[in-house]
Amino acid sequence: LDSRTHSVDQFAEVWLNGKIIGEHKGGYEHFSFDITGLLKEENILVVKAKDNMSSFVLPYGKQSANRGGMWYTPISGIWQAVWLESVPVNYIKSLRITPTPDSVTVEIVSGFDKFEIAVHTPNGDLVKEFNGNRITVEIPDGILWSPENPYLYEFTLTSENDRVESYFGLRTVTVESFGKRKYICLNGKPYFFHGLLDQGYFSDGIYTPASPEGYIFDIAQIKKLGFNMLRKHIKVEPDLFYYYCDKLGMIVFQDMVNNGGYNFIIDTALPTIGLRKGIRHKASKRQKTSFEKCAKGTADVLYNHPCVCYYTIFNEGWGQFDADGMYRLLKQYDPTRIWDSTSGWFTENESDVQSEHIYFKPVKLKASERPLVLSEFGGYSFKVDGHSFNLDKNYGYKTFDSARQLTEGLKKLYLDEIVPAIEHGLCAAVLTQVSDVEDETNGLFTYDRRVKKVDGKVMIGIAEKLKETFYNEFESFRI
Repeated sequence: LDSRTHSVDQFAEVWLNGKIIGEHKGGYEHFSFDITGLLKEENILVVKAKDNMSSFVLPYGKQSANRGGMWYTPISGIWQAVWLESVPVNYIKSLRITPTPDSVTVEIVSGFDKFEIAVHTPNGDLVKEFNGNRITVEIPDGILWSPENPYLYEFTLTSENDRVESYFGLRTVTVESFGKRKYICLNGKPYFFHGLLDQGYFSDGIYTPASPEGYIFDIAQIKKLGFNMLRKHIKVEPDLFYYYCDKLGMIVFQDMVNNGGYNFIIDTALPTIGLRKGIRHKASKRQKTSFEKCAKGTADVLYNHPCVCYYTIFNEGWGQFDADGMYRLLKQYDPTRIWDSTSGWFTENESDVQSEHIYFKPVKLKASERPLVLSEFGGYSFKVDGHSFNLDKNYGYKTFDSARQLTEGLKKLYLDEIVPAIEHGLCAAVLTQVSDVEDETNGLFTYDRRVKKVDGKVMIGIAEKLKETFYNEFESFRI
């Protein structure tokens, strides 16, 4: 019998019937223990959770004991699903699924060496028997996954005495040259990634919504406003969130969760006015080892999700060290995704993209030798009476007095600054943000998700203008 949990923040000791069965460090990774030998007719399971709020070793994200502004209420203890699972002595432990436009490769970790796979397609099942722990199945007339058509293929994998069901999406994400510039391509074609920053905080559960419908609401409502991408900011969600993104058709740009110290002057104030070289943080060996372990763990957990197309390694210098080395390590670890080494500033030499943040000045950008990504901008604030977390304080980058003014401000920002940047190579833009979070009131929705602050028709018009302008750039390439 396996005892499993997804995440405990940050240290966990697990006891069964008075005996310790294991421990785990880290707030975002999965872990499990075999408890077969300790089971009785009646059992007492105890989980001891501890969070010392250390920022210098384990990744912690935007949680702070001194919440306020862009720092949020911390969480602790068990914050993701926990379950008991009865399994055979030998069983299918995990799958690693790698798609191409016309095939899928499934790698298996188990105690077996003989399997049958049945891929369910609109034209019937593709059934194959095979030996070993790996198989590639060709998919005739494959249906490609995209936000516009999030088609998922389901399949069943059977062994001697175990059976699992899973799914995959046929999609690729690459960097390709078109004309004199490089672009991020979805399924081999340039794609404009129209996105929102998504902190993943909820008024009714802090780190999780009150029910899974909270994830569905965010994804579906954002899609109705014309967005096709969410940048999951310095937090890793439960698998369920990524499943809904796969199913509903929402691309995810996933941040790694930072550790290490943050300094407002070094990491925000000076870079914002253009001073981005010189002063840097120093990272201890423990910090580096912990960050690398958690980054690889994140890449492992999310590998099978077609929605996850892009990773950010370091954001605005928080905990940054040897960005070039981390890029090489992680790009080799998962070459199927785009890797953004340094989102915002403090760029080094190696990255898949040119990643910029602009908040307090006009957006005037031009692509270098890499695809141009505006990975944060906007931050426009409108505080809705009766739907604010903090009645006294407010945090945002430009303040508006009504929903109409906010909508018009965003329209002007997009049409005057973002759309013209497309001519200079822009292929992705991430507006701050999905919802208000505690003191922050710069969301398109209030923190409780009960008020949409923007005009949906205007936002759809903006999305259409971005798309039209972007794809007009490629008429000569006959895409």
